[in-house]
Amino acid sequence: MSQSRVAVITGASSGIGKETAKALVAQGWQVIGQGRDVARSEAAAAEIAAAASGGGSFTMLRANLSLMAETKRLADEIKALAPRIDLLFNNAGGVRDARYVTAEGTEETFSANHLAPFLLTRELLPLMRVAAAGRPGAVRVLATSSLAYHSAPPLDWDDLQHLAGDFAASAAYCQVKLMNALFSLELARRLEPEGIVVHSLIPGVVLTNFASHGDADMQAYLKEAPGLTPAQVAETVVWMATAAETGTPGGRHFYDMQEQPIGANAANADSGQRLWAESEKILGSLGY
Repeated sequence: MSQSRVAVITGASSGIGKETAKALVAQGWQVIGQGRDVARSEAAAAEIAAAASGGGSFTMLRANLSLMAETKRLADEIKALAPRIDLLFNNAGGVRDARYVTAEGTEETFSANHLAPFLLTRELLPLMRVAAAGRPGAVRVLATSSLAYHSAPPLDWDDLQHLAGDFAASAAYCQVKLMNALFSLELARRLEPEGIVVHSLIPGVVLTNFASHGDADMQAYLKEAPGLTPAQVAETVVWMATAAETGTPGGRHFYDMQEQPIGANAANADSGQRLWAESEKILGSLGY
């Protein structure tokens, strides 16, 4: 790839990810996207590529991010394509209506929403450090979080994945959104000396098919709630990725072009450090 700015966007086959990719390629970025569904990924790739201007380009890679083997493969494919990364947007995720355990033995809500972005970020950090050299504040790591973290029950450090006992799908989703926020703040603390900025996107209710695999209560709520279009949310993402005012300091939350206060449960540094250690432990048990 050329020396144009390079972005990696997960969940680029639809919704916020697709609209963000379109906006960036129109500004001349080289964008590498990830999608899971074959047909949706192919259709999105054609739509995004058609929006490219000024040397912008788009490459779609496919991976199931509920599996760490596929997440690691995705990281390796990205490394082969790009010598540097200016933006990593950990956007992919979802909600399920029950407990689904993957072939690797992880609970899918946990693995797709938290463990995959943790592993992908860790694997791609060397490429972000290359891009950040001599450019403090220019390289960004963004994550799609949610105000759902405010409703999260306390994390069960003995069973972060809810592999035992009853499984409440909505509560599990709220907890992984809390994990997203904790991870972003801990990552921001760790990367601040290197000039790499980490922020969280609070998208609010977005008019997409996001809740199609959620339980009945979540589907009913989102069906009736007013929301923004993916293109409207993508405007905030691009601003977060490029604007001077959304550079340092890192560790901030943004919704609709406005900074938002961070809840006490997400700002708990001890929890962030412990979650990091527990995540490394789980990945290590899987061979990563």
